Order: sequence, then structure tokens, then C-alpha cells
Amino acid sequence: MSQAIPAAPSSVFRQRWVSPLLRRILLVNALPLALLVVALLYLDQYQNGLLEAQVGALREQARVFAGAMGESAVRTIDPDNPRLVPEIAQPLLRRLTDPTPDAQAKLYGPDGTLVADSRVREGAGGIVTTEPLPPAPDRGALLTTITSLYDIILSWLPHRPALTQVDLNPNAGGPEWQPNVKEEFRLSSSGKSTDMPPYIRRTRDNRLLVTVAVPVERDRHTVGIVLLTREGREVDASLFAVRTSILVLFGLALVLTVLLSWYLSLTIARPILRLAGAAVSMREGQGRTGGVPASLLARRDEVGMLATALADSASALWARMDAIERFAADVAHEIKNPLSSIRSAIETLRRIDDPARQRQLLAIIGQDVVRLDRLISDVSDASRLDAEMSRVTAERVDIAPILSTLLELDEATRDTENDPKLEVIAPPGEFAVWAVEDRLVQVLRNLIGNAQSFSPPRGRIRVRLRDVGAMGELSVEDDGPGIPESNLEHIFDRFYSERPKGESFGQHSGLGLSISRQIVEALHGQISAENRRDPAGKVLGAKFIVRLPKA
Repeated sequence: MSQAIPAAPSSVFRQRWVSPLLRRILLVNALPLALLVVALLYLDQYQNGLLEAQVGALREQARVFAGAMGESAVRTIDPDNPRLVPEIAQPLLRRLTDPTPDAQAKLYGPDGTLVADSRVREGAGGIVTTEPLPPAPDRGALLTTITSLYDIILSWLPHRPALTQVDLNPNAGGPEWQPNVKEEFRLSSSGKSTDMPPYIRRTRDNRLLVTVAVPVERDRHTVGIVLLTREGREVDASLFAVRTSILVLFGLALVLTVLLSWYLSLTIARPILRLAGAAVSMREGQGRTGGVPASLLARRDEVGMLATALADSASALWARMDAIERFAADVAHEIKNPLSSIRSAIETLRRIDDPARQRQLLAIIGQDVVRLDRLISDVSDASRLDAEMSRVTAERVDIAPILSTLLELDEATRDTENDPKLEVIAPPGEFAVWAVEDRLVQVLRNLIGNAQSFSPPRGRIRVRLRDVGAMGELSVEDDGPGIPESNLEHIFDRFYSERPKGESFGQHSGLGLSISRQIVEALHGQISAENRRDPAGKVLGAKFIVRLPKA
């Protein structure tokens, strides 16, 4: 039963026009701007300053009214009990407030009765009418709605109220509201308060009204209270203008933020999305060559570095896969040869009865089995080497004690005087490099063993140590026939074997130098081979050079 094949993940990367990273960029850029705007829209300090100026001007005006009333509208028949004269106070109060059409003044007596009202008019025939405060200018339904919404939102947020505000019940929200006059009169007469607190309130139709109370005095006697009420249109207009300017600037800043965020998305988020798509294509085997867009590789920023790293990683991965394929093919080829030899020997063994030939064939089979065992061991070591070198960490290793141990081992294992002799030429003191000690020993043993197999009787194998800038150089020289010039690089290939004359076939797997190169390159070093020559150009022997980072 077949399963439906899911859509390629790369299509997901191509379809996302608004990426999560873009949303995060927008949020990060817009959130501080929004918080700043909200903080500015409070404008508590600015509003309080405007209201304080309004209250101060209104109080000075009320004092002028109270002074005029105390001088012109008070009867002093009894010096200890002066009284207000309504017939004088009413027209005087009206004339005083005529220059201020948006204000209303009321004069109250000591008992709390209304003596005069600037909005009361006496028409023809003795008809008395009360003129309300003129309505606020219409700012339009849209602006009124915006202001109302702003006030509602502001009421939900914690903020400091503007000066002293009174809480009005639904039936006392109009301009006709007044404070407790008797209480104001009592406070004024007691001498405990010089300036009575102002009353700032909002009516049901969202009009800001400010009321101040000033006592009317005559001969140091308080004969009444003047209540002066005025609509704070200038305060609302100033606040509305400032808030409108802030919102306009916020709109412009928000548009600029969106454009900049979109630009960042095009230069950061979108390229990362394209890199993710390229990585998916590589995983699906579609991006073996040219998987990363060339436009991203050409960038000279962090995204370009990421694209280059991804392309290099992909190239290294494909190279490693190709090397694994070649290694598997080489291993199959190398194993096939001894297996073919064993099969041929077994088939021949079945057909002959000669004991001498049978022993000869059994010896060939034994040699091939030993060769297979050596080959499999070396292949296993080479296969584990990459994984092992990727896990271990290079440490500071002193080469001098290692060479001393190898020198002692060579002296102990030499059978005759004709065997090549090992010599160590090193500067005094320690010679430390960054390496993995057991793997470095393996490289040294491979190179020394290779030199021993090519050295003539009574030959010399010289191991030299010297500094080369930031690298430490180790060279192994022999007195053998040297290396063919055409094979100086091929000798490090897997299963390549250039053996001395007279050596039995199959004694080496051809992986020793290849493994040595793997180890040295994994330690960020270099290994090479060259021939030693005399001044006339004659080959004196081979020389292998290993350079590792100096510790």
C-alpha cells in the first residue's frame, strides 16, 4: 500500500511572505514607539499646567469682581453688619462679566441665598430670563468620537488626575452645579483658608468647567461669596492640538518603522529563508552544485558569511560523501583480490592430490587470510579515525619525550648491526605542539616504519625537529632510493603502495600514509613528501615533513 508523499518543505519557505522574523522585527520596532506615544498622550503635567494657569487667571478675575462688589454693592447702615444690595449687585456683576461671554458669575449671601447672577437678564415688561453658557464650538463628529475614545482609554490606564476634580452625580453634571456655599462662607469667615480650592469638572456633554470661589469683604467682614465659572476651552483645544500632533508624528513614525522593518526583512529574514530553502534542497539531493544563491554568496555581511559557510559545509559534506563512496569502492576492490586468490586456491586444491602442491596452496590461502585480516584492521582504523578526531580536543604535547621513547624502542628491537638506525636531532628543551598524543605517536611510527622498510643495510633514519614560524616542523629522512617524482602526492592516496624490491606482496595494506595524512590534517597541520638530493641532484633518500601548530 503506497503512502502519499508530503509536499517538499522548500515550498513552505517559498510561500511565506510575512515571516515570523518580520513579525518580531515589527513588534520590536513598534512596541517602544507605541509605549512612548502612550506616555506622551497622558500629558498630565502639561494639562495640569494649563489648568493651573486657567485657575490662576480665573481667580484673579474673581478677586476683581469681589473687590468691586465689596466697594459698590454693600450697604453699611450697621458697621458691624454690612449687607449686599441686590439692586446694585445684579447690574454690576453683569457688566463685569460682559467682556467674558464664556464665563458665569454668581454672588451668594452669607446665608447661601443667590443675590446676583451674571446670566440673568431682565427684559421688557419685567420678564426675567436666564441665559446659559454658550455651547462649545462643534469640532465634528469624527473628532468628537476620537476625543471620547481617548478619554475612555485614558480612564482605564493608571494616571494622575488633573488637579482637584469633583465627582458629579448624573443629575448635577451641568453648568448650574455649585459647591456648598455655606461651607465656603464658613471657611472664609474662619480665616483658616486664604485661597479656596478650585472645582474642575466635566459635564455630561464633555465640557470642561472650572469654578473658583472668592469671598466678598467690606471692612474686614465677609458679606458674600463670588463663584466664577468658566469653560476651559483653551485647555481642551491645546490638549487636542498636542495630541493630534503626537498622533500624526506617530503615524509617520509608524509608517517609517514598517518600511524599515520590511527593509530588514528583505535584507535579513528573506535571505535566511532562502538559505533555509537551499539547505532543504541540499538535504533532498537537489543542491549538490550551486545550492546557495549566488546573490547571497556575494554579500559582504553576516548573511553572506552564513551563506558562504553553508556552501562550504555543503561542499565539504558532498566531498566527504564522495570520499566515502570511493573508499567503499577501493575497499571492495582490495578485498576482492585476496578473496579471488583464496577462491582460486580452494578450487585448485579440490582437483589435485599432490601433498606438496596442497601445502603450497594452503600457504597461499594462509597468506591471503593474514592479508585480509591486516586490510580489515587498517580499514576499520581508517573508518573510525574521522569520527574519533572530530570528538577529541587537541592538547599541548611535547614531542621530545615521545621521540626518546621511540629511540629506546628502536635500540631494543634492532636485530643486527645491519638494521637501519634511528637518530633524533632536536633543539634543547621541550618541543610542544597542539596534537592528540596517541594519534601523533601513530603518525611517527608509520613514518619511521616506512623509512625502515626502504633504508639500506646500516642506513640512517633521521628525525629532525625545528621551529617554522607559528608551526613546529618534524621531518623523517631515510637513505633509501627515494620516491618517483610523479608519485610524490599519490603516495598519500588510500591503498597506494610503493614497496621496496624483494618484499613479499601483501605485507602492507597501503593505508599507513593515508591514515597519517588524515590525522595531521585533522590537527590543522600539513604533511608532504620530497626527495633528498646532493648538490649534483642525485637522490639521497626520501623525506617526509609534518608541520603542526606550535603550542
